[in-house]
Amino acid sequence: MRAALSSLLLPLLLFATTDALAQTPPATDSRIYDIAVAPSAERLESDIRVLAGFGTRHTLSDTTSETRGIGAARRWIKAEFDRISEKCGGCLEVFYQRNLVEAGVSNRIPTDTYVVNVVAIQRGTDYPNRYVIMSGDIDSRISSSNNFTDDSPGANDNASGMAGTIEAARVLTQYSFPNSVVYAGLSGEEQGLFGGQHMAAVAKESGWEIIGVLNNDMIGNIEGVDGVIDNRTFRIFSEPTPVTESEQARRSRRFYGGEVDGVSRQIARYVDRMTRTYMPEMNPMMIYRLDRFGRGGHHRPFNDAGFAGVRIMEAHENYNRQHQDLRVEDGIAYGDVVDGVNFDYAAKLTGVNAIALAGLGWAPPAPSGVRIGGAVRPSTTLAWEATEDPNVAGYAVYWRDTTAPQWQHRRFVSGVNEYTLEGIVIDNFLFGVATVGLDGNESQIVFPEGLIRRR
Repeated sequence: MRAALSSLLLPLLLFATTDALAQTPPATDSRIYDIAVAPSAERLESDIRVLAGFGTRHTLSDTTSETRGIGAARRWIKAEFDRISEKCGGCLEVFYQRNLVEAGVSNRIPTDTYVVNVVAIQRGTDYPNRYVIMSGDIDSRISSSNNFTDDSPGANDNASGMAGTIEAARVLTQYSFPNSVVYAGLSGEEQGLFGGQHMAAVAKESGWEIIGVLNNDMIGNIEGVDGVIDNRTFRIFSEPTPVTESEQARRSRRFYGGEVDGVSRQIARYVDRMTRTYMPEMNPMMIYRLDRFGRGGHHRPFNDAGFAGVRIMEAHENYNRQHQDLRVEDGIAYGDVVDGVNFDYAAKLTGVNAIALAGLGWAPPAPSGVRIGGAVRPSTTLAWEATEDPNVAGYAVYWRDTTAPQWQHRRFVSGVNEYTLEGIVIDNFLFGVATVGLDGNESQIVFPEGLIRRR
């Protein structure tokens, strides 16, 4: 009986604070439950039909027509962001981001071409230079990457992701956040990720502190070419460690671990945890890979610049509907048309994005200077620099088995910036620390970046 009681009490003890008088923040935020169900399948269907209705959104297509081509599409997207901003009293800063890509940079850019992004920033109240970003792609293509004249509706790839980004803006502009939330339509993806490259370069040059990028590329298909129909599962792609890290960091990892604990992987775990908490009907799959095998998406340029970024997309792709000329062959219909999009599923994945954006938007800054110690001791100590923010309730110390994909154990502490986990041997686990707000929202988890040095 005593052993049984001990096993029941253990999970409660993991959440104990270091100060008996400190108030433990709530485990969930009721606002996020509302956000999860707010995206409208009907509005998404309307937006996807409008985007597919421009005929083609190829990067090299017509830019002057009001009804056809990428120019008409991006003007409609900007007008939609402007309408959303008007409804929230001008809460969005909406603008174009233009970049001239010269001919020959890629064999998919045969002539000098302006790649134009559409960006809407919901400026943070406390940390306007800290950004969490959701993106979708404006452009489309068919079988030939340079065919910019024939119809290329791109209903799922990627009107679905672009419509989801617009819908997330409609939902989240009803709230305010300490951190800035960005909704971006990126161009030039099919020609070589040029829109993302430009936005990442501008962000780096401008000194943006990017918390994470959620790139949405195909969020509307539930019927895979493998024959599986699944309207619950989705994938989160993330690379393990930053490509920009130093050689010293790579050498240190050989001795201290962290092969799957880079900043992008922590954002993937954040999306996974938020989904399992607030949308348990959905089944997130964390994929330990930058993107699909040998392929790429618009989170990659941000990763290349050293920013955290992941790709969110459907679990079961249908290649008959991707990058295909519109045709019927041997009784099989090819082409990325509206009939292949499940709008309810797209609304669910938009909700996944929205709750992650909201959680990170409301969260206090992540702890900096996280360090660890405990070699040849029966305990593990973590230390960090305190976050100067009156809305900080404390910190969550996390640990997991070295083979576990998601954090397994959590202990809330307050009033300290160092904590020792007694009886937890450093050799057997991986560790991290997150900042916890008074409303219960947490920052992304930070993996230790160095050792505790005692004088």
